[in-house]
Amino acid sequence: MLQSPTPEEIARAARLIRAGCLVAFPTETVYGLGANALDAEAVARIFAVKGRPATSPLIVHVASIEMAQSLAVDWPKTACLLAEKFWSGPLTLVVKKQSLVPDIVTAGLPTVGLRLPAHPVAVALIQAAGVPLAAPSANRFTELSPTRAEHVRRSLGNDVDMILDGGPCEIGIESTVLSLAEPQPVLLRPGGISRPELEAVIGDIAFAPQIPRTDDVRHLAGVAHPSPGMHARHYSPRTSLLLVSDGKLPEQGKGIYLQHTRPVTYRAGSGPPPANTNTLGHPGNSNKELINTGSANFTILQMPIAPADYAAALYDKLHQADEANADWIAVDLPPDTPEWEAVNDRLRRAATRE
Repeated sequence: MLQSPTPEEIARAARLIRAGCLVAFPTETVYGLGANALDAEAVARIFAVKGRPATSPLIVHVASIEMAQSLAVDWPKTACLLAEKFWSGPLTLVVKKQSLVPDIVTAGLPTVGLRLPAHPVAVALIQAAGVPLAAPSANRFTELSPTRAEHVRRSLGNDVDMILDGGPCEIGIESTVLSLAEPQPVLLRPGGISRPELEAVIGDIAFAPQIPRTDDVRHLAGVAHPSPGMHARHYSPRTSLLLVSDGKLPEQGKGIYLQHTRPVTYRAGSGPPPANTNTLGHPGNSNKELINTGSANFTILQMPIAPADYAAALYDKLHQADEANADWIAVDLPPDTPEWEAVNDRLRRAATRE
């Protein structure tokens, strides 16, 4: 049975939003840290709680296409086509903004990212509050995104005024961000809607400009990123994360290995691992997704085969691995194909240590 807050909890959360407070809430992608998008002081609290640089804009969540259009100077034909096809859903459209959207929301840019989430709790909260919600992921900046309410509690603690628990997120990674501010659409961040799906509706999409791996100079100069999620280091567990191929794992320390489907060489063990489960995963799982190798060096966490299933599981598994007090987390890289673009983007940024 789907977990959902009570109407009384939704009403209380809406009152807090109208009072300038912060409410964490579930979406189909990840949990968001929400504030009234039209209240600059409330939005400033998001940046303070997360430790987020002012150069990283926020996505504004709406309850209807009409609410989105009220925040935009222009709503191009491409926006109509994409909203009709993919909203509600994990797609953020960047368009030129109305002046009622505070500059702090958009990092001073003349554009705003708008999204209609496909989660009944998120939509109910926005409707009850009567205002759009500025909402990045409900975690400290650059850390793992939360896909369960307990992830939010561990990351933010008492710094959030209320957490609406809607159970685990279905999509599991952030929305796709597509800029429609210029004639040529630009994919700023891959996410829950793939590039081929978008191009099937509106034609060719340009690649986002590359941002330097080190962002210090940009921050000091106050240069805004065109989209959230573009920092070199992002979505990172506290434990050092390594990207590996063909099972070539570190031979020192204790590790957690997120294995995909390709054949592996167990360099840190002594032959094929026995099929006994480990208590790190979900107890009683008939798939035995966690396997103890019989070596003190590492434990295998088997990842799903399909891209969508892998994405839905990724952050939750990384949270589990991060809680295991290991010396490293190694991730077997998925294929480098369009349907894996968003997952590979998250993994590359999670492994960056700048």
